[in-house]
Amino acid sequence: MNEPIRILSDLHLGHKVSRIERVESLRPLIAGAGTVIFNGDTWQELAKPWKDRAAEMLDELRQLCVEEGAEAVFLSGNHDPGWPGRGWEELAEGRIIISHGDALLFESSPWKREILMAPEKVAELWEQHPDADQKVEERLRVAREIARKLHSLQFPAGRHMIQRAWDAIFPPQRAVRMLEAWSSQGAKAAEFLERYFPEAEVIIIGHFHWPGCWRIGGRLVINTGSFVSPNRAHWVEWKGGLQQEYGLLCRGPVIEKGGVCRMGEAIDVWRFA
Repeated sequence: MNEPIRILSDLHLGHKVSRIERVESLRPLIAGAGTVIFNGDTWQELAKPWKDRAAEMLDELRQLCVEEGAEAVFLSGNHDPGWPGRGWEELAEGRIIISHGDALLFESSPWKREILMAPEKVAELWEQHPDADQKVEERLRVAREIARKLHSLQFPAGRHMIQRAWDAIFPPQRAVRMLEAWSSQGAKAAEFLERYFPEAEVIIIGHFHWPGCWRIGGRLVINTGSFVSPNRAHWVEWKGGLQQEYGLLCRGPVIEKGGVCRMGEAIDVWRFA
């Protein structure tokens, strides 16, 4: 992959509550990158009400990357599980792992109504992949199957925060599972690395729509947030060490202003020998 490698996630192109109304607004985020890794939930593959518009916007995104001379790499997420490939990328000779994040949890998206109401179906899918506890390829397959077979049948009624809040708290256990997932994502990510990538030091995820970073058990977990309100989006960028003594991993906020998305100043920088 050409450098610098920029990482974004959870664009949710075409979704009613995505803040990306025009793909052109993303041009400043793409400009200057050698490669952009879209780390899952880039478009609404499974949502029938928005799939056609989402597909149009996805084509526009591909064209935008071509115009800016950036290679586009798409990883699967729970809203777009159909992407080919293994579902993760490695940087810095395997020291940095990039994956959407739905594979961190047994139910992948435990707050979804369809999953809350059918735990036995999740268990059946795990039984069909007995090696998923040991092989990351199988673990990602389980996550994709859960996404396909238990995808959302209900969607937010609107953008207004009152409508979004009501959607989040009904049924009541949905809000509880959301809070549990948000609070445990760092620990679950560290466990995921320990199980499947024991030599890795960093994992970059999305999925939980909660931007931030956590240092757990000597490992760094970075979440790039989302373009869905009320959460914010962050960018991550990697510049390797081929021409210098160390590589740089940076992260910062996406500034959304005037209908345009830009990279804000880096708030964290990590060096890799």
